[in-house]
Amino acid sequence: MSLFGNTRAGQGSRTSRSPLPWIALIALIAGLLMLGFAWLAGWIGRDRATAQAFTDSIEATGSPHPGFRRAHSKGVCVSGSFQGTPEGAALSSARVFQQPQVPVQGRLSIGGGDPHGADANARVRSMALQLISDDGQQWRTAMNSFPFFAVPTAEAFLEQTRAGIPDPATGKPDPAKMAAVQAKYPSARAFGQWAKTAPWSDSWANTTYNGVNSFRFIAADGSEHFVRWSLRPQAPFVEMTAEQRAQAGLDYLADEFQQRLAQGHVRWDMWVTVADAGDPVDDPSQVWPEQRRQVKVGTLDLTSMQPQADGACRDINYDPLILPKGIKGSNDPILAARSAVYSQSFNRREHEIASGNATDATGKEGAR
Repeated sequence: MSLFGNTRAGQGSRTSRSPLPWIALIALIAGLLMLGFAWLAGWIGRDRATAQAFTDSIEATGSPHPGFRRAHSKGVCVSGSFQGTPEGAALSSARVFQQPQVPVQGRLSIGGGDPHGADANARVRSMALQLISDDGQQWRTAMNSFPFFAVPTAEAFLEQTRAGIPDPATGKPDPAKMAAVQAKYPSARAFGQWAKTAPWSDSWANTTYNGVNSFRFIAADGSEHFVRWSLRPQAPFVEMTAEQRAQAGLDYLADEFQQRLAQGHVRWDMWVTVADAGDPVDDPSQVWPEQRRQVKVGTLDLTSMQPQADGACRDINYDPLILPKGIKGSNDPILAARSAVYSQSFNRREHEIASGNATDATGKEGAR
């Protein structure tokens, strides 16, 4: 007797129907679900710009360092406070601009995936911050010393990352692949020119850090403005020469910053650039015109520094899309990609730490 049979009129028995069509349908649905899961997980479609593909590619550009961030691996924890301005409060209803003083847990770092690299040889310096207001809302941001992003889309970002993977035959990236990326994307060529010609600062303290992605500031009256923020140092800029870089110690930036803190607080002013209609708010590779309105929205005041091995910043994921009320993300695809890759990297290194597979600051196995 079939569970799928029908009773004929005038009869008390059921006619039999084959269950094979239903079994085939169930198998098809299950297969489609598995296919969709594999697609989202990055198991198929390897050219897709998934968080897994990104993180795998970043890891492939250098030697493995379990327990450390996949990018900007070397850094220090810093702490201090943020004081907003009335002008910032007028642009955004976020509590961080209204509260007299907001505690900050941050991180200063250098570009690259080597946690034992020489500070002075890193072209890119970075700052990440976590602000928690008195009502429990969080604002996390990760900024870099470059003024714009090298490529416009997540797919281009993955292409650029893969171009940096060393060739097994030479142990170095294939110059032809990177040249192809620069030929394809004018912004990549412009970024390369910036890297070659822009002066190097001699300290984390006198470096400008730019949030090259766009965000929306939402005021108390509901009005919105697209903005990009940057932290501009109060310390005067001093250029670091090639000779100084060659003679600098392995932990030059960390040692120099610790000496500054011993003499007093280190401060930056946060400025936002407000977009005009038509500005490319969803393309971080495009710079907005210099004449756009600039508004000082606060001051960052750093007072202490700790090693990242046991500092408060170690287990913070500085996801740029963790935002308080009054600030929202844009449709910038790089912004979404950064958020996803940060999460993937965070999960991997936390698993390595929890399982005892992390390395310490000297590269030996053990707790980081």
